[in-house]
Amino acid sequence: MRPFLAFLFLAAAAGLGFYAWKPALQGQRSVLQVFCAAGLKKPVEAIALAFEKDTGTRVELQFGGTGTLLSQLRIAKVGDVFLAADAGSLADARKLEVIREVLPVAVQHPVIAVAAGNPKGIRSLADVARADVKLALPNPEAASIGKVAKRLLGARWESLARQAAVMKPTVTEIAADVKLGACDAALIWDSTAPQFGLEVLQVPELSTHAEEASACVLSSARSSAEALKFARYLSAPEKGGAIFRQQGFQTVAGDAWAEKPELILYSGGVNRPAIQELVQAFATREGIDVTTVFNGCGILCAAMKTMKDSTNPKFPDVYYACDVCFVPPVAQHFPEAVLLTEAEIVIAVPKGNPKSIQTLADLARPGLRVGLCNAEQSTLGFMSAGILRSMNLLDSVMKNASSQVPTGDFLVNQLRTGSLDAAVVYRTNLQSQPEHFDAISLPADKAKAIQPFAVRKDSPHRALGYRLLDYLKANRASFEKVGFVWRGDTAPVKSGELEIPDYLKQN
Repeated sequence: MRPFLAFLFLAAAAGLGFYAWKPALQGQRSVLQVFCAAGLKKPVEAIALAFEKDTGTRVELQFGGTGTLLSQLRIAKVGDVFLAADAGSLADARKLEVIREVLPVAVQHPVIAVAAGNPKGIRSLADVARADVKLALPNPEAASIGKVAKRLLGARWESLARQAAVMKPTVTEIAADVKLGACDAALIWDSTAPQFGLEVLQVPELSTHAEEASACVLSSARSSAEALKFARYLSAPEKGGAIFRQQGFQTVAGDAWAEKPELILYSGGVNRPAIQELVQAFATREGIDVTTVFNGCGILCAAMKTMKDSTNPKFPDVYYACDVCFVPPVAQHFPEAVLLTEAEIVIAVPKGNPKSIQTLADLARPGLRVGLCNAEQSTLGFMSAGILRSMNLLDSVMKNASSQVPTGDFLVNQLRTGSLDAAVVYRTNLQSQPEHFDAISLPADKAKAIQPFAVRKDSPHRALGYRLLDYLKANRASFEKVGFVWRGDTAPVKSGELEIPDYLKQN
């Protein structure tokens, strides 16, 4: 059976409403096809209407159990956005490679739901097993609440399943059974109960557990930018978040709404060869603007200090420094960092090393023309000065410093034209023209610059900044291609806990 026909068949078999996918014709407004967990139906319908009014993009919705929808998406490979009710379904979706970006929208807890007034006097999980209680359960093969409850309850679930009066594929169906009096109790999400006027009983076996409901951009999305716009709208506190809260959901803080957000990225110059094209690709995929400022980290930190505080609209949302030693000056704005990459510092000399330079001490030889980066403007300059000072070589080498510039690229250009005999640069600065240069390694304990990536703590585009980080991490090969050593699989580090050698600590 062809994939799309199979998808139609499954949808019909499940008794679900289905809107056939129709490509948007030229001149017609955009249409998004969204698959949504049944328990999220009421708020998502309202959000979709508001989104259409605000943006002109129509949203076609299909509802069902999270597991059922995921099975359909795996076979059909169509659609733009998938709203899942639990983390386990997201993990399954990732394994099946049907989703890309994930934006949390709400937090839900499993509970026992009963009719208003609790006529059967149910107080605990043991009470729902009484012979006089008709229990409704969600099918764990179809509904995320069923899968989660089954995992939490273990053997007790099997006992409840044997006595259940009904087992249905969506959380809304069993909630409706309690509302209509067909059943006395049901295991549902706490957020579903107010939609049906039901009372919630929180029991320790279930209710201490939390699951995030999330909006996921599908790999099959016809326009990632439109799909991500809707996902951002769903999670925006003043848009989708407000509607979720009105419907009794506990929301997850998303970014402030903007139809086309602008993300401001400050980056040390050493990172430019690896990230420039990636950032452009990310902006295109998200349908946003990214303003990128590449410069020496000393200049970048000075610019941030000049702006005084992050209320300035030009203050960066993201900071990707050349080394951890340039995080402390702005740590109050960037309290946590991911150590993404590592770059080696070397002495660069013309091919063949005509001056026979072997060590940093050789840079102090009389008459040698040495290139260093400016210690106040750049990380490389600051680190070079710190390294030389720790070896009692700073004053003698500085006498030969015929050039002090903001970034290593300038030094490489000067070395190439013959105006320098040697320069202290990153090995990555030499990567594009290795036929013209030799690299002399420094002592192993002094040759390493580590590049931390940090998102501003009060950025209105904080989630967007972390999606940029995820995008960069997904493209490790782009960093290694230009000479970086990858470190991006490690856990984030608090800025105050970064390990910085004494000779690189700033006053």
